[in-house]
Amino acid sequence: MNAKISIQQVQKSFRVRRNLVDSNDQKKPLLALGEITLDVKPGEFMVIVGPSGCGKSTLLDLLAGLTRPSSGQILLDGQLITGPNLDRGIVFQQYALFPWKTALANVEFGLQTKGVPRKERRDIAQSFIQLVGLSGCENRYPHELSGGMKQRIAIARSLAYDPEVLLMDEPFAALDVQTRETLQSELLRIWEATKKTIIFITHGIEEAVYLGQRVAVMSSRPGRIKDVIEIPFDKCTKGEDVRTHPAFIRLRHQIWDLLKDEVERAQAQERGDTLQSSR
Repeated sequence: MNAKISIQQVQKSFRVRRNLVDSNDQKKPLLALGEITLDVKPGEFMVIVGPSGCGKSTLLDLLAGLTRPSSGQILLDGQLITGPNLDRGIVFQQYALFPWKTALANVEFGLQTKGVPRKERRDIAQSFIQLVGLSGCENRYPHELSGGMKQRIAIARSLAYDPEVLLMDEPFAALDVQTRETLQSELLRIWEATKKTIIFITHGIEEAVYLGQRVAVMSSRPGRIKDVIEIPFDKCTKGEDVRTHPAFIRLRHQIWDLLKDEVERAQAQERGDTLQSSR
């Protein structure tokens, strides 16, 4: 089976000023991502987990086409990604809804960009609002919605214009535990219904095991793929009880064993960066 997304020997570096006090300090290269190679299959739910500062969001920006790799390439259906496109939907940690638009108008936005006629885009938007469980909320504005409801609308908006791939950057991180677990289950239901290819970024191990068919574990900076773990059981039919399943607990410990040294390195890097910038 050909890969839906193929990340091939991708590196990303930035030029940053190490001394934030001295404006004359020359910018030096910072390698954010080491050489990353990873294939994502059509219809796969791939989760990428790693410590803070390892380059997870940088990798998602590259997949979205918001930035370009310093070296290597990323292919979608065999075609080089060179910039943003409606073939990729993005859901961020912050909801990024238009505050002056209703929930329905927010979901319609991508369809309007694609030139879908008014009645058709309204029908499509309503069907996706129903899919995320918010029928009856079409005419509410974002300030009238809870955090979980806003994120459901953001997901509906990204799905409505039928992207090839859905990219999700820690979309549930700002939510309370109960809402987060509810939306994790809802996202699995939506994925099962739509068969979309999903790449989901998180720093939560339990969230990674619960959602992913495979979990790619990243190292501390420069971020590399340390290992890819298969999640061999079906979460969609087992509900919340899957978190107490012995296989779930074993996989969670396996991923933590891969991550714990990386978390310590990331914390040491952060302390070193803070000390260097204060000199």
